Amino acid sequence: MAYVPGVALFAALAVGCSAGADSDANGTDSKAGTPTVTPAPPGKYLTLPAPCRAVPRSTLKDLLPGAAELPGDQQDKVLRGSAAVTYDTDRKVGCSWKADGPNATRSLSIDLERVVSYDPAVSDDDRADTVYAKKEKAAGLSASAPPGPPDEKDKKGEASEASGKAKDPADGDADATDSADPSPSGSDDASSGESTGGTPGSSSSPEEALPSRILDDLGDAAFLQDLPKKAGSTAQHHTVSVVFRTSNVVVTVRYAEQPALVTQVPDGKELQEKAQALARKLAETLSE
Repeated sequence: MAYVPGVALFAALAVGCSAGADSDANGTDSKAGTPTVTPAPPGKYLTLPAPCRAVPRSTLKDLLPGAAELPGDQQDKVLRGSAAVTYDTDRKVGCSWKADGPNATRSLSIDLERVVSYDPAVSDDDRADTVYAKKEKAAGLSASAPPGPPDEKDKKGEASEASGKAKDPADGDADATDSADPSPSGSDDASSGESTGGTPGSSSSPEEALPSRILDDLGDAAFLQDLPKKAGSTAQHHTVSVVFRTSNVVVTVRYAEQPALVTQVPDGKELQEKAQALARKLAETLSE
């Protein structure tokens, strides 16, 4: 057996360790080309406004006419609103108001949700868009698939399935019917015989004259859902909801009227206009 001096053995071990270190370094360098994931940018909004102070008193008096007739203390209580129960006011807040008038009761509520993505590859805005899209889908609307020939078969149901593609060229009348029909019942409702105050040339029922629809001029994405009284119900309760997204915040406005008499019918057009006006004010407030 050959004898290796201690100094020589130490030098050999040092060379071996150095080679191993170079190997590790080379291994690390071989992964340098792997792309790194850049964290998605955060959303524009880091906080939410106080919901019960988000609507000006003048606006509340207009939306809740019954409040103006109340004594001072009671009016203040109504206009103060009731905050929604929430455990994280940085993420979700809401407030509701209600006023009884001699002719009708009107109620209003707003809900604001600040969406945060915990996935570094998904931005807060993209996550908020997903939350908004679910609400839009639940309302039976779709901004990504505007009315047109590709969607007529789905909208008309079995009647369109039976007619086949031979009737597709007659899109003029079909489009008019589809654009005014928020319900799957389609033209069946138009023949129900109910009177309507709809647009000229429309023979649809009151429910069809005020359709749920996508809104193009509010926030990053928005829709309006009109919910008149249910078929067969004697109550004339009418609710309008406006939902919109601006950056990573999703806002829902609900405005409703319940007439004092079942013979009275709420003005759905007025409810829609006022709900949209309030939604725009909230969008402006968030943008400030």
